[in-house]
Amino acid sequence: MTVLNILDYSPIDEGETAASALASTAELAKLADRSGYTRYWVAEHHQVYSVAGSSPEMLMMHLATLTERIRIGSGGVMLPHYSAYKVAENFRLLEALHPNRIDLGVGRSPSFRLVNQALNESKGRRVPYEQQLIDLEKYFTDDVDSEHRFQKLKATPITETAPELWLLGTGEGSAQLAAERGMAYAFAHFARPEKAGIEVVNRFREAFRPSGLRDQAHVSVAVFAVVGETEEQAEQLAKAFDLWLLFVESDFQPPYYPSVETAGQRRLSASEKERVARNRSRLLVGTAEQVKQQIETVAEEFGADEITIIPNIAGHANRMKTVQLLAEAFALS
Repeated sequence: MTVLNILDYSPIDEGETAASALASTAELAKLADRSGYTRYWVAEHHQVYSVAGSSPEMLMMHLATLTERIRIGSGGVMLPHYSAYKVAENFRLLEALHPNRIDLGVGRSPSFRLVNQALNESKGRRVPYEQQLIDLEKYFTDDVDSEHRFQKLKATPITETAPELWLLGTGEGSAQLAAERGMAYAFAHFARPEKAGIEVVNRFREAFRPSGLRDQAHVSVAVFAVVGETEEQAEQLAKAFDLWLLFVESDFQPPYYPSVETAGQRRLSASEKERVARNRSRLLVGTAEQVKQQIETVAEEFGADEITIIPNIAGHANRMKTVQLLAEAFALS
């Protein structure tokens, strides 16, 4: 049985506000909870004006309170911006309030240069990323015996359980770090859909070393998914996604996710059409049954233990329908 998760960017639909986008995320999380999904993750995006997800820890607190059984997590916290100790405390607090339901997915920082400057302007020397991962393992396992610069320090609150720790990535560097630290690995197929990604995941499995966090290698693969009740509707939604991605990758960023109607009226230049064609490899499109088959193909190719879908499509009702239709197609509940 395929384990299905959701990663939600909290898109701000055209004509809507950030507040309504976050309310939509809450409704989507509650639907995923009822429908049998395993995890619901939220993102950390800065200076992307069409999405409302900028502080995953705070949004996670809200969602964990509104849901009952689904695991709530970050996809992910951009660790180099922050103190590993403070991140550990934030997530241990979440874990204390919602035991066995909290995931910490961490990544490097693909943010804009100005964002990096603003988040780090008061800092001196940066702690290396690998050292931050070592720090998180220490704080999540309450290790005060191993040699460490803060050997006797524990992250509070002290809890009987700990958040699940995941490393996010697309390349060999992140896969190697996850394997060396004994962490679960979340591969971003939506960012790197090439077949080379399969080899990255295979090398992670081969190099995996058991740790205090995990006994064996575990992989989730994240995909953009656009599901319509018909192929025609799915293609209309995909065209809105195409336009949103063009906006995100350009200097022009409207503060909303374009509607199906806006996308249908927008004429694309020759260069934009080329970019859309390239970006379509990052996207699974079709009816629920068609996307189910595509998901199963990805899962088989990567040997994935879990698949995380990103229903980053126009319209709250369409996102709700996508989550519902895939749950029914996979008989999750």
